[in-house]
Amino acid sequence: MALKTRHWDRIGNGGLTFTELGFGTAPLGNLYKAISDEDARATLDAAWAGGVRYFDTAPLYGLGLSETRLNPFLRGKPRDEYVLSTKVGRLIQHCAPEHRAGVGKWFEVPQRREHYDYTYDGVMRSVEHSFSRLGVDRIDILYVHDLCIFSHGSKEISDMRIEEFFGGRGYDAMISLRDQGMIQAIGGGINEWEVCQTLAERGDFDLFLLAGRYTLLEQEALNSFLPLCEKRGIGIVTGGPYNSGILATGAKPGAYYNYDPAPQAIIDRVNAIEAVCTDHGVRMVDAAFQFPLLHPAHVAVIPGGQGVSEMQGNLAAAQADIPSALWEDLKAKGLMREDAPT
Repeated sequence: MALKTRHWDRIGNGGLTFTELGFGTAPLGNLYKAISDEDARATLDAAWAGGVRYFDTAPLYGLGLSETRLNPFLRGKPRDEYVLSTKVGRLIQHCAPEHRAGVGKWFEVPQRREHYDYTYDGVMRSVEHSFSRLGVDRIDILYVHDLCIFSHGSKEISDMRIEEFFGGRGYDAMISLRDQGMIQAIGGGINEWEVCQTLAERGDFDLFLLAGRYTLLEQEALNSFLPLCEKRGIGIVTGGPYNSGILATGAKPGAYYNYDPAPQAIIDRVNAIEAVCTDHGVRMVDAAFQFPLLHPAHVAVIPGGQGVSEMQGNLAAAQADIPSALWEDLKAKGLMREDAPT
């Protein structure tokens, strides 16, 4: 069974066709553990064979490794058959071993450090470096990366970086690249819907890649951000649909939520959600994947995949049959917002 697709064209430039299942390639940057080039390629091949045609990457992922691993994989693929996104906001610089970034997070990666730069020149340099690492002739979507509190540690610094992005003309650089046709769409790759809303209110953005904030566990983005996106025709890609794993693994000991061990309140809620899924004969991971796509602004969901088996699991989740009664039951039990589209 072929993967479903969604076409998006907000500004009348032909738009992009997304497979509902995309591939978030942070794990190919050796996130939390090292994998071989052969295993990374096998995972990408499994995605392509399964019909996945949207690939998202970033300079940060593996400090360039994710982009360079995509290079040989994409080189032989017809360019009009896939959608490719990467990000700006960090420059990846060579450094001495003792200054290497991401120790304990990125494993067996190049000796590089990250330098935040949301200015016009920083954006242009980042795009040039990504073209070199990826080896492609066209990048479809450019997201400004990690302007959020989660990444910068405080609202004050997040706000400062947002001001740098607009005042330092990084935003102008992205608009220029889109106006020239070098990039089809611009947006933000952000961990917080509130920051996405701030950007949407200040600029002319096409798409947001929102990580982990509109899921079976969290629907506060319905308060104001998602209605704004519907009004403006802004597309949403959901990253982290399993909230760092717990919606895929279940609330087992050591389960992760939002990149940390899950607190008891989350464990209890996940157990309650899983019980409802079990009553309906549905795997919770399948429901977690498909839930964001019920919202009309969404164009794709991009779970990560660090191996062929994980990719096959994502493919199964994308094609599972979810009865509407499941969503009704979750709402009736207070486990899903009443206003969540189903």
